[in-house]
Amino acid sequence: MTGPYRVLYHHRIRADDGQAVHVREVIGALRRAGHTVEECALVPKAVAAASSTKRPTSLWQRLSLPRTAVEVLEILYDRRGRTMLRDRARTLAPHFVYERHALHCRSGLDVARELGVPLLLEVNSPMVLEMEKLGSLRFARRARRTERAVLAGADAVLAVTRVLADLLVEAGAPRERVHVIGNGADPDRYGAEARAAAAAIRARWELPTNAFVLGFVGYMRPWHRLDLVVDAMAQPALRPVVLVLMGRGPALGPLRELAVGRGIGDRVLALGDVPSDLLPAHQIACDAALIPAINDYASPLKLFDALAAAVPVLAPDQPNLRENVRDGETALLFPPGDAAALSARLLRLVQDRAFAARLGAAGRRALDENRWTWAGNAERIVRIHESLPQRRP
Repeated sequence: MTGPYRVLYHHRIRADDGQAVHVREVIGALRRAGHTVEECALVPKAVAAASSTKRPTSLWQRLSLPRTAVEVLEILYDRRGRTMLRDRARTLAPHFVYERHALHCRSGLDVARELGVPLLLEVNSPMVLEMEKLGSLRFARRARRTERAVLAGADAVLAVTRVLADLLVEAGAPRERVHVIGNGADPDRYGAEARAAAAAIRARWELPTNAFVLGFVGYMRPWHRLDLVVDAMAQPALRPVVLVLMGRGPALGPLRELAVGRGIGDRVLALGDVPSDLLPAHQIACDAALIPAINDYASPLKLFDALAAAVPVLAPDQPNLRENVRDGETALLFPPGDAAALSARLLRLVQDRAFAARLGAAGRRALDENRWTWAGNAERIVRIHESLPQRRP
């Protein structure tokens, strides 16, 4: 049959962070396309106010336990997950189950098989491999067994990058069932209203006339290497650069101390968390967007938001980012961790602002032409579902 479809969307996300943004955007795009989506989760995300910056209030969101205890709860969750999915399925009668992959989780696979409908498994990271590298996996053998079963059993595995897709095949996903759907943006949020708001926002920053605003969005951890750009800004040629930080995190305090030590404390502006409905205007208010470091399989939300804002992107030169941008054409890329190269690319943007504007415009065209949007992703999800053979319970 053809749509509209009834989708049972399952996830186990607690935090209201980038993961939650992805959940909300995919659910919203599917609903706007006319499909019925039932969110099945302990902490629903689609109902959260877009502009909310409140701290978590539910017990599940506030829960903080030793890693071993958390992993035990993750294992035990499957019974609760299956119960919730079965309850929702009785009233929804879904055409397919869509699940965001989580460690030790196979409830979506189990219930999809009971219902005789396909499971579309969205995977945003090589979960077991990632946790092992962090030294945070307590039940490694069980985690590997569960992940392999879910990857092998899903009717379609949706990886956010081709780099991740290859890792998932190594972990047990059949190559022919793996599809790549990256993150996206909503171009409509970057229209005339946002541009007018951006002018007012920039005026409030009270910047020097020739200031070049380099914006960073996200949770700040030491591995993001924001220190590289602070060191670069201390150079006389980059005196116009003002770093605007939108977010929080453990790296923020040390970074501000570093800026003061370099004599540029007044050129680092920390805004804290910016509500998502105001973020497009804040991004447009910047002259460039910075991705100082990213892991090698991610599809960063901030990349697509910068493309939608038509601001040039300064990012590491690595395969997962080259899936969406080209150096010198739609972004400026530098070897990961290379402070001198980052400085040189930034200097080019500062000294040739017409080039920077062309780069930003080209990035926006690439986003539009390739439909790297949430609406485009909803269409891709539906096409994948329609290509699958129907199952029987």
